[in-house]
Amino acid sequence: MTQKSPQLLFLPGASGNTSFWYPLIQCLKTSYSHKIIAYPGFGDTPVQPEIQSYETLTEYVLTQIEEPSILIAQSMGGIFAVAATLQKPDLIKGLVLIATSGGINLEPFHARDWRQDYQQQYEDYPDWFMRANVNYETLLSEIQLNILLIWGDCDPISPVAVGKHLQNQFKDAHLNIIQGGDHMLAEAHADEVALLIQDYLLNNPHIGMEI
Repeated sequence: MTQKSPQLLFLPGASGNTSFWYPLIQCLKTSYSHKIIAYPGFGDTPVQPEIQSYETLTEYVLTQIEEPSILIAQSMGGIFAVAATLQKPDLIKGLVLIATSGGINLEPFHARDWRQDYQQQYEDYPDWFMRANVNYETLLSEIQLNILLIWGDCDPISPVAVGKHLQNQFKDAHLNIIQGGDHMLAEAHADEVALLIQDYLLNNPHIGMEI
């Protein structure tokens, strides 16, 4: 039986803004299909009454992963990506984490708390999202994939030190730093990020498909 080629699956950050990924997708020169997961109740995505907590949102995101996928996640989306990689290892063929916490405690890294600005900017969004306290740190070493980490050197929300820490926690991860990149680097530096992802796809032995 021929194995189905994986898709590129994009996970937005806390804003749930799916258009954030458009510049990067346009810059990527690959033959992979792609899909962006939208979060119910965030942005223009309609509310689903059964999603009333971070846990139920995580469950929803994981139900959207039904076929072999390469996860590309930004900021809070990286926590969903780690959860999916831990819970659906047979379907996750690659992992790209961009300016995220990856589900670790950020306090030791003196990261700027994003919650107050977020609440003011997205006052109609679910407030339970800001109270989530998820920690996967003790499980990160269980992930067997080669992982691409992309950080910006001007990001106060997820400083480079967070990326370096995650690189040490994962068994097989490589950190790339975008000069002048802030928390929105995947959008603002889409061309540079696309080149890094293309190289990852081409050289990742777990994926097995040419770009």
